[in-house]
Amino acid sequence: MKRYKSTEGQLSIYTSYDRLLQSWQVQYKERDIPTSYGDTHIITAGSPTQPPLLLLHGTGDHSAMMWIYNAKQLAEHFYIIAVDAIGGSGKSEPNKNYGRAFDQTLWLDELLEALKMKETFIAGVSYGAYLAYHYATMRPSRVIRIVCMAGRIPSSSFEVMSKMIKAFMPEALFPSEKNGRRLLRKLGGPKPSPFEQDAELMHHWLLLLKHFNNRSMMKHKITLFSDEELQPLQERALFLIGDQDPLSYYPKAIQKLDRLQLPYIILKSAGHAINHEQPKLVNDQIISFFKGENPTHLLLEEEDYRSIL
Repeated sequence: MKRYKSTEGQLSIYTSYDRLLQSWQVQYKERDIPTSYGDTHIITAGSPTQPPLLLLHGTGDHSAMMWIYNAKQLAEHFYIIAVDAIGGSGKSEPNKNYGRAFDQTLWLDELLEALKMKETFIAGVSYGAYLAYHYATMRPSRVIRIVCMAGRIPSSSFEVMSKMIKAFMPEALFPSEKNGRRLLRKLGGPKPSPFEQDAELMHHWLLLLKHFNNRSMMKHKITLFSDEELQPLQERALFLIGDQDPLSYYPKAIQKLDRLQLPYIILKSAGHAINHEQPKLVNDQIISFFKGENPTHLLLEEEDYRSIL
């Protein structure tokens, strides 16, 4: 399955990708790692002597765009490895085996082995949040702690699809500039989107809507874990959720985190692009949690929290 709708579109995305990377304001290196499912593109920053931090983006996104407001501060504390998901809109190039037998766990196993990393911290946004808790559940000995941003733990495939359809349709079907802006406002908080305040970021977002084939990420299936399987995450996971996020802030999702006793922090006036909208607060929470501190409070007002339940 082609990842891009045209060669010209792919070139436009890659050219803009490189411009976004230059806005990271930190020295970085790019590298392609061969895996069973194709070449996986990664971006590294920070000193290799610091603790490793794997960064995982969402569906339809890629590392250059996802971590533009986070890389500099996180690289001061960690050796960050930002991964372009196989099948995604970044520079990773899947092979035929990706379409036949993709296994998320084995893919990340191969990445860590190539990087000679026995264990790592992981932070992910949206689908990347799922991948973080998925890998921590499948390979607990290889994951120290995880932060899941704009993420939830669904109980059914219907829950996943119904929320996605409501959030992205019909705008995603008709990728005009007008619909692209409308979609950002649906997914974001009450303040103007960082995408609308950054011309290159907005230009890139519109390129992805127009030229990227989201179906190429469909091999990244969602595994539904039992409560017992997720129990070991209680002391090693933190969820950061915006109170304006239609994909992760709703009664069923919050009640499940409560039932599983998984710590979470609700960020007021933040939407699905939580790490773009409130990068300093998100970065601080990631750093403090990975340094061993435990979250002790909700940032959302208590009466607002009760209102969604």
